[in-house]
This record gives sequence, C-alpha cells and structure tokens, in this order.
Amino acid sequence: MVLAVDMGNTQTALGLFDGDELVHSWRMPTDRTFTKDEINVRLQGYFRMYGLGLACVDAIAFAGVVPQLTREWEGVARQLGSAFLAVGRDTAAVTSVKADNPLEVGADRIANAVAAAAFYGSPAIVVDFGTATNIDVVDAQGSYIGGTIAPGIRISMDALVARAAQLGSVSLETPDHIIGRNTIEAVQNGIVTGTACMAEGLVARIKTELGAPDARVIATGGLAGTVAQATDAFDVVDPLLTLRGICEIHRRMTEGVAQPAES
Repeated sequence: MVLAVDMGNTQTALGLFDGDELVHSWRMPTDRTFTKDEINVRLQGYFRMYGLGLACVDAIAFAGVVPQLTREWEGVARQLGSAFLAVGRDTAAVTSVKADNPLEVGADRIANAVAAAAFYGSPAIVVDFGTATNIDVVDAQGSYIGGTIAPGIRISMDALVARAAQLGSVSLETPDHIIGRNTIEAVQNGIVTGTACMAEGLVARIKTELGAPDARVIATGGLAGTVAQATDAFDVVDPLLTLRGICEIHRRMTEGVAQPAES
C-alpha cells in the first residue's frame, strides 16, 4: 500500500491507499521540530487505531513545503524499508506544468492539477482552502498553468483577532443570513462568506480568461465544506483531492506513464 503525505505549513494530511482506494486518512500538525523518530511514533499510533502495522506501507509518496521535514520523512521511509517519492523535480516526467518557472510551483498545487484532470476532467479550477487559499488552473490539455494565492481563512481570522482587542475566538461557520445580527455572525460572514465571495469572483474571472465557462470547479482543503455552504460556485467538494493526486503521481511513476511533451 502507498502512504500519501500532503504536508502543508500548518497541518499534514495522510492517506493510506490500496491501489486507487483510500483505506484510511489522518491529520497531524506540521511541526518543524519533528524528527523521523517522532513521525514514526505518531504513524504507529495512527495505524494502531485501525489494527494496522507500518509493515503494510510499501511506499511513501510525499508532497511538502518544508525542506527539513522532507528529509525527515525520507528518513521514515528508510526506517520502514519503504520506497520514497517526493513530488517535484523527480516526478516532472509524469506531470505537466506550464508555469513560467515550474520549479517554483508547490508540490501540492501540482498534485491538485493532476487529480483534477485525472478524476474530474479538464479544463478545471481547484480552490484549495489551506494555510493559504490557492486557486490552481488546469487547461484543456490537463496542464497546470497558474493560479492565485490569497491569505487563508485561519490566517485572516488570527490577524483580525490579534488586531481587534474586543474580538475573541469565533468558530468558523456560515450564518443563515448575510447581515450579522451580532458580532460573532458579523465576523463569520466577513471571514467565511467573504472568502466564498472572493472565490466566486476569482473563479468567474479565471473562466473568462481561460475561455472555459464550463470548467469544473473543485473545492478542497480542510475548510472546503464550510466555505461550500456559502456559495454555489463549486461543482465538487473533495477534501482529499491533493492526497489522491499524490497517489496518482506515484502510480504514474511506478507504471512509467509519461506526459506528452509541451507544444
């Protein structure tokens, strides 16, 4: 089985795949102080939750944004005697990136583009609600061509609370009405509904520029379901899209599935 790892700046999502089937998934904090031993101990605990042992992991397929933790995860793979694959330069043969500088494109964004094209068709637009709110654009040929990056919901909330002394912690929910009847509803509308409106506007402009009014729009990330309650801009909500993309890239590398050369 393949353990797909999507390591963001705040959280790390894990998915255990048997072929294309997701068997189990977990989330853990992204802590830059973690060593391979600490990660190994946590994995053992997660796997024991379902009566599994780490011996079932044949390979770790990894997409991450923190270089020192990439090395630690590679160390975990060595401890387990498993293969290790990092999405990026070494997987370029099975992905298609048409950005100005492909090496600058985050591994998670590449995985999103691969999964969107493979499972939902292209052209496609992925809105990923993580530490940042990323929009990834896939053209009709299934290639990642660019997108947008904005502050994520939790960053916006933390900044608001830190700068406004009278605002306490507010749960991230979508009120039933846009006019907040109290401070909590006003903040929730500003953060959650405001993020939904931003996504609607950016997606509409991207569709126009792409010349693809019918492009599929996929929402992913931990808060995708929350934001989706405030908008009808998304055709699909798939919180595990990135993990599925990482697993698909591993499959292509294993089977030697090369992408067509760019024209």
